[in-house]
Amino acid sequence: MANQPASNAKALLESNQKYAERFNQGNLPIPPARKVAVVTCMDARLDPLAFLDAKLGDIHVIRNAGGRVSEDVIRSLVISEQLLGTEEIIVIHHTDCGMLTFKNEDLYARIDDTLGEKAGQEARKYDFLPFADLEESVRQDIETLRQSPLIPENIRIYGGIYDVHTGKVEVIE
Repeated sequence: MANQPASNAKALLESNQKYAERFNQGNLPIPPARKVAVVTCMDARLDPLAFLDAKLGDIHVIRNAGGRVSEDVIRSLVISEQLLGTEEIIVIHHTDCGMLTFKNEDLYARIDDTLGEKAGQEARKYDFLPFADLEESVRQDIETLRQSPLIPENIRIYGGIYDVHTGKVEVIE
């Protein structure tokens, strides 16, 4: 065990001490200043605050694999809107997304192989929400939000595709 490599997660947590020493934004209000919630992908190449020219405290950022509008995203958006005053939602997917590279059946089979039959059966309860068409996935997620009885009609909803090579967001109507 002595030759085990250091944990990346542990190193990141230890780095927090340096961050905390210089942190000076502890008095920001809970509601986002710009009254916007952004739904985007968990991809490590995306920095939504940077590519939207926002700063800490400006926007809510809800991230998951693919930036898909799932039940849990709607749960978070309801809290954002009902309790914290957001008035707009932006759904942003991105180029070169891993969600374009598989189908549910592929992931189910991989889980069967790596984690066993019991895990594979459990996995089949999930739609991992992969997609084959980037623009269409944004449109579907916008439509899911518009059709949800939990998202008021007065909430403005926008969509876009972030290009991981150029940093630009293309608006999707």
